[in-house]
Amino acid sequence: MTKHITILLAAATLLLSCHPNLQKSSRSEREMNRYISALMHKMTLEEKVGQLSLPVGGDITTGEPRLSNTAEDIRSGHVGGLFNLKGAEQIREVQRIAVEESRLGIPLLFGMDVIHGYETIFPIPLGMSCSWDMDAIEHAARIAAIEATADGICWTFSPMVDISHDGRWGRISEGSGEDPYLGARIAEVMVRGYQTDQLADSTSMLACVKHFALYGAVEGGREYNFVDMSRYRMFNEYMAPYEAAVKAGAGSVMAAFNVVEGVPCHGNKWLLTDVLREQWGFKGFVVADYTGIEHLQDNGVTPSHELAAIQAIQAGLDMDMASSAYQTLIGAVRNGKVSVATIDDACRRILEAKYKLGLFEDPYRYCHPARRAVVRCAEHREAARKIAAESMVLLKNEGNLLPLAKHGTIALIGPLADARTHMAGTWSVAAVHEHYKTLREGMADALQGTGAELLYAKGSNLMYDAEQEGIISIFGHDIRDSRSAGAMREEALNVARKADVIVCAMGEGSESAGECASRVNIELYDAQRDLLAALLKLGKPIVLLHFAGRPTVLEWESKHVPAIIETWFSGSEGADAIADVLFGDINPSGHLTTQLPHHVGQYPFSYRYYRTSRPNTGGTFGKYSTCYQDVSTYPLYPFGYGLSYTDFEVSEPVWTKQAGDTIGIISTTITNTGHREGATVLQLYLSDPFSEGVRPYIELCGFERISLKAGESQIVTFAITPDMLAYYNPKGIKTIEPGEYQLRVGLNSRDLSKPVIFQL
Repeated sequence: MTKHITILLAAATLLLSCHPNLQKSSRSEREMNRYISALMHKMTLEEKVGQLSLPVGGDITTGEPRLSNTAEDIRSGHVGGLFNLKGAEQIREVQRIAVEESRLGIPLLFGMDVIHGYETIFPIPLGMSCSWDMDAIEHAARIAAIEATADGICWTFSPMVDISHDGRWGRISEGSGEDPYLGARIAEVMVRGYQTDQLADSTSMLACVKHFALYGAVEGGREYNFVDMSRYRMFNEYMAPYEAAVKAGAGSVMAAFNVVEGVPCHGNKWLLTDVLREQWGFKGFVVADYTGIEHLQDNGVTPSHELAAIQAIQAGLDMDMASSAYQTLIGAVRNGKVSVATIDDACRRILEAKYKLGLFEDPYRYCHPARRAVVRCAEHREAARKIAAESMVLLKNEGNLLPLAKHGTIALIGPLADARTHMAGTWSVAAVHEHYKTLREGMADALQGTGAELLYAKGSNLMYDAEQEGIISIFGHDIRDSRSAGAMREEALNVARKADVIVCAMGEGSESAGECASRVNIELYDAQRDLLAALLKLGKPIVLLHFAGRPTVLEWESKHVPAIIETWFSGSEGADAIADVLFGDINPSGHLTTQLPHHVGQYPFSYRYYRTSRPNTGGTFGKYSTCYQDVSTYPLYPFGYGLSYTDFEVSEPVWTKQAGDTIGIISTTITNTGHREGATVLQLYLSDPFSEGVRPYIELCGFERISLKAGESQIVTFAITPDMLAYYNPKGIKTIEPGEYQLRVGLNSRDLSKPVIFQL
């Protein structure tokens, strides 16, 4: 067969009379439309444009909102919402001004960067993704929503679903790694966790998918930088998580700072209207990133605020964040440069979000202080502790050094061993750090009553350069030790000499990653490397607990340190969770969602590398093949990699052809061949050896997180459906091509079974 089989994205028409739920939904939508139409009929142009304004709440956090300029704007009906204003009492007072002192009493939206938890902080999203536990990730988002809504917040700027292949980019910490399939599954469950199936529930909050689009592909991994790629690559590598989040019902989308096809996202009609609304059917509203509309001038596509605002609103961007650009739309409408209908469309979408949240019914539904008792409750903290442990990746365990026994003398050394404000990680806007344990405290609690002795020394600052350390401590998350490097190191060596085993808490600072935290050198900071090298010379067993907000280069550490755990930044309960894994109370089960390179020069790269002319199949240098002379083309640790304190064996998979919607079933048996209970992630990879468009050698198309007791086996099956085989061909059509396909299973992307081959 030479013709492609094109997927027809159509559904049969449903009869409403046979579906009471659809009848109710349709009736509710009609009621909402009538309500909003009646309200908009009363609104002036100034009030409609006011709904498109989202100023930061910072100038009314002083306890005197009536006296602020923003409060006057609220009274005048010129504000649609506020963000990063914390506290139910404060928010209630501001909401009161909106509903009781403005002409029409339209309630405000209150948003916040609730990225990986509210006051109960979960691991950074990159770390959380390494759990591959969809139920736990959805539960984390649910808890974040419960806590944030209990404190007045009804809108979160999450999930961030940007795919990135470049560890130099600081905001890789905020996403779910490098794979579009896994990223799409995580995007779906996070939207469900935030919004549930009923936004009017007072414990649900509006999700905001960001950053649309392709923000993770910035050149050089440098924040806010240029992006350029074909639509072929765009839709096959990057778009799936955005689309999945939209199809899951996300109520809002945030534009990205970068450009797409030469046009800044904030003014890109093809992106915000043609793709988002017309192709994917998005019904919510689009919000700018912080002052993003104004930056159209920095991009050089418009010379003024007014022209930037006109381009953005006509592209399909509904709400202006933290700039005054949209105020110029009032004059633009009166001068005939923008239609009233365009303003009405944007205004309606924002009012619809408020209606769906139940704010017109009860503007104070999120402002009841008594609800705050749920914030950081024992149940939430226990959930955060569990997923923090699941997120940690055991990279190396030479001689089964781990888990450590709770006896003897343990030396805990490193600048992150007793650093309270570094535990939560970046983008912890609502964190209350004084409530969170340090690693030193967590380990001491774990050893209490065992007779084991815990010794401590800081050993070094994060780095030698005080100025550079100040850059990554912009939010005051570090207190630099004034002692000399030599004195600190000598103290650490003296402590280590007394110990049976050394535990090193080292890595990045919490603000080494995150927004505007791009780095060229992603190796362990110099002062810590020198300290680690000095400790290794003592000849004692060493465990490296590596804190990170991104994939880093651990080439040297992997060669010299016998045991390494990637802890990421594991949240408010991270100290206890690290102790759980370190001492074996919990068996590590995390698997990497972004591979770790041998050298930063390998970036950008992904396990989903495309078939090339003159391929290199061995990873080492081969003349006239695609390779490096000095570094392997393979990663140090591959995508999907993660060890355990037990061992797992996977049998060769078996294929069973099916009829109907399922093409076939692939099944395999996984066995825990070790001596303790543990969990792992079985991964399914697809290959399409011959296709019209060049495809990757392998692509993740399924996974299953499995927990087994020692000696236990489980048969795992994956149903292969047509959509799993589909891709966007060079014409931009989502297509399944007839011919040969291959499937492999394994516990990481490098160590896979022999291929199961089937024909379509």
